[in-house]
Amino acid sequence: MLESLNKIYSVGLYIRLSREDDDKNYESESITNQKSLLLQYVKENNLRVYDIYIDDGYSGTNFDRPDFNRLLKDIEVGKINMVITKDMSRLGRDYIGTGNLIEKYFPEHNVRYIAVTDNIDTFLDSSNNDIAPFKAIMNDMYAKDISKKIKSSLKAKMKEGKWVGGRTPFGYDQDPKDKNHLVINKEQASVVRRIFDMCLDGLSFFKIAKQLTIEGVKTPAQYYSFEWKSNYNLKYGEWHSKTIGDILTNQMYIGDMVQNRRNKVNYKVKKVIRNNPKDYIIVENTHEPIIDKEIFYEVQKRIPKNVGRNEKKDNHLLDGLLYCGDCGQRISITSRRKKDNRCYTICNYYRAYMKQKLCTTHSNNYDELENIIIKSLAEMCLNYINRDKIKDNVFNNLKEYNRVNNKKELEILILDIKKINDNLDIIYIDKLNKKITEEQFERVKVKLENEIIAKQNRYNDLNNNINNTKILESKNKMIDEYINKFLSMKEPNRELIINLIERIEIFEDKTINIKVTFSNNY
Repeated sequence: MLESLNKIYSVGLYIRLSREDDDKNYESESITNQKSLLLQYVKENNLRVYDIYIDDGYSGTNFDRPDFNRLLKDIEVGKINMVITKDMSRLGRDYIGTGNLIEKYFPEHNVRYIAVTDNIDTFLDSSNNDIAPFKAIMNDMYAKDISKKIKSSLKAKMKEGKWVGGRTPFGYDQDPKDKNHLVINKEQASVVRRIFDMCLDGLSFFKIAKQLTIEGVKTPAQYYSFEWKSNYNLKYGEWHSKTIGDILTNQMYIGDMVQNRRNKVNYKVKKVIRNNPKDYIIVENTHEPIIDKEIFYEVQKRIPKNVGRNEKKDNHLLDGLLYCGDCGQRISITSRRKKDNRCYTICNYYRAYMKQKLCTTHSNNYDELENIIIKSLAEMCLNYINRDKIKDNVFNNLKEYNRVNNKKELEILILDIKKINDNLDIIYIDKLNKKITEEQFERVKVKLENEIIAKQNRYNDLNNNINNTKILESKNKMIDEYINKFLSMKEPNRELIINLIERIEIFEDKTINIKVTFSNNY
């Protein structure tokens, strides 16, 4: 008993419950039971409680806890000179941190520490105090074992294709009916699709980010403001190139679950390290895709052409496609000079190691170079690309596009007609039950029947023309004009260029090697 000393002690009761304890439903460890036990103890020993400090949902391996920090501040200003916990594990499960508190910090601040169920009292000469270090080690081992089990359980779920992360990828939400399944967030998904479309149009990460920022499109940080309270993007709504790059390379958008990208260093350290891609856990087709696979993989091919592009006012067709044929590094395009409005190419390796002379300038007048390459590309298109095959492909794609859209509309029309018929049945029953008058019934009946006729006519038209090519044939002249424009390379845009050119190698002797994406039998 502590009766002889009770007047000089100001007690701080410390209570902690970790997520692991809560998940396992350890009733004996609950906040309520810990509090009840400690209050009973101070009552039996006539002690005065200064305050109760509670950290709910905090791991014992982490000592950066809100109320624990408040307890330490109160100790340091002299408000607390006794700390009581249910057991040592509530104080902490890291044996180094716990040992430092019991062996150094508490004695230095003249604080008496009691762990009730462990029978530890640092002001008494007891054999229980001698085994305190061993209890701390056992608690640490327990935390390590729990960490291993949790990791093993999470990895098992990952391999089953279940979502076990915290914040969902931009464009997805957790399914309210199943927290391990992802569903599309329509508002965010529309932004994701637009970003992919902008990349296909030839825009660089920087240009995409700038455009979204100008338009005031909400950033991921603004959607997740409850997590990132001090984030710069949250305050200013500014998109960055890295965010765009992360979205464009995220395989999750084609319906594949990609997890285990990062891991904590260990169960004691919060620092997170990025795993090698070969260690990612990928399960295909686990949720609804936002982006078609063809589009996604086409973007992956284009990304190297758009990364590292010069973001000057000039938007050159060949940005990101030029490489040094001698050293293999990228070739940049300089800003236009005011005196003659010209810009030139320069090898990045030469520019970085100019003094060492590891490569040469590879300087060329850019405008002349672009004209030569476009002219060469036009010759290759005329010589190697089959006009008839292109036209057939265009017609086949348009046919398929019309077929798919018509099929979707037919399905919607069938559902609409069924729904209207169901409504007719309902109002007929209402008439029999005298809920509506004969006049009301006839008025609604005529209106619904007219809707059925209109939808049925539309259904018949679509059904009869689903494979009809007359509409496509009317576009024959327009398609020919587009093909001629394409093959002659008149007014080529960046989207066309990056679709046709894989890379351009420029050598010091002015030799140019153009690697195209099409073959002779295209």
